[in-house]
Amino acid sequence: MNYLLILWPFLFTWHSLEPQFEIQEIDNNVAIGYGIVIGDVDGDGKPDILLADKKEFVWYRNGDWKRFVMIENLTEYDNVCIAARDINGDGKVEIVVGAQWNPGETSDKEKSGSVHYLVRPEDPTKKWKAVELYHEPTVHRMRWAKTSNGEYHLIMVPLHGIGNKGGEGNGVNIIAYKPPKDWTGKWNHQIVPTEMHVTHNLEIVDFGKGEGESVLIGGKEGIKVFTFQNNQWQSSSKGEWLVKDQSFGELRMGQLTPGRWMLGGIEPIHGNMVTAYLSSNSKFKKEHLSRLVLDDKIKEGHGILIADFLNQGRSQLVIGWRAKNDSGEMGIKMYYSENNNFTQTKEYWIDKNGMSCEDLQMADLDGDGKLDMIASGRSTNNLRIYWNRSN
Repeated sequence: MNYLLILWPFLFTWHSLEPQFEIQEIDNNVAIGYGIVIGDVDGDGKPDILLADKKEFVWYRNGDWKRFVMIENLTEYDNVCIAARDINGDGKVEIVVGAQWNPGETSDKEKSGSVHYLVRPEDPTKKWKAVELYHEPTVHRMRWAKTSNGEYHLIMVPLHGIGNKGGEGNGVNIIAYKPPKDWTGKWNHQIVPTEMHVTHNLEIVDFGKGEGESVLIGGKEGIKVFTFQNNQWQSSSKGEWLVKDQSFGELRMGQLTPGRWMLGGIEPIHGNMVTAYLSSNSKFKKEHLSRLVLDDKIKEGHGILIADFLNQGRSQLVIGWRAKNDSGEMGIKMYYSENNNFTQTKEYWIDKNGMSCEDLQMADLDGDGKLDMIASGRSTNNLRIYWNRSN
């Protein structure tokens, strides 16, 4: 019996295996699509899509993807960011939003920046109410982080320091908020100096050390790590930088293989380079990192993911960019490796020229055990789901 002939179809299938994603456009009337988060809004056990758009904060119901406006025209200037996470364990996300996007005004907090907690109505498809919280100018990004004592704090990161001009002057302050028992009451907050002069995005990571979740801040001068220690947020490792003298617009942490970390980046801010920082062991420290440039031909990179979308036993890196490059291309691309060191990398277009990517997120939206992707388009004015059909 010729076993090669029997095995040949399977060998061919294995060698020709590549990512497969099916595009579904659920909104073609997005104004800008500043920020996406994923979470269960209505408590049906399925993740919904939430979007910070130019003048509206909206959510899309999992299944029929019907669009509901939570609140609109909150401030004079644009909305800019949104954070959502189930904080109290009731199966529904708690939502905080950032608006009054006026990055050129770094001193007057009445004219620049806002932070509001959204009060959930009994029927979440109806309009929500807003409770104003403390803020500093140029509110830009926010995420929920879990501390070592089990509390959840909202981490808000402005773009600039107060009075900062052209990326020079005062450093950016992180604002860490602790919700009160009465969420509509006064929120305590801590101001955390960063010594960073322009930030762009943040990542929340649990390194598994029993210290709770860490906050990685990326910006003009590199990446710093902040942890909750001695009942306060502070820069870890005695103020040392995780990455220094590399400008980061986007950053994402993931496990390259089980127990081995990888940091993905878009450099510089709104930049052209896709980078990967690989740890040589299970400890993710700067002395153990090696930097790879996977691509230097994107333009205005503005979204990044790291996960094992293909069930390879190792992660892939996905990035989006929002302006056409020198080849006239924009969209979302995946970089995946034939080995565990990303030295043999292949590229795959998730969306070629159909998405001017402003933000990019991931979740298993249909419960099939595979991660799907969600992206919002700035100039393409759309919101798309990329259903993972990879074998």
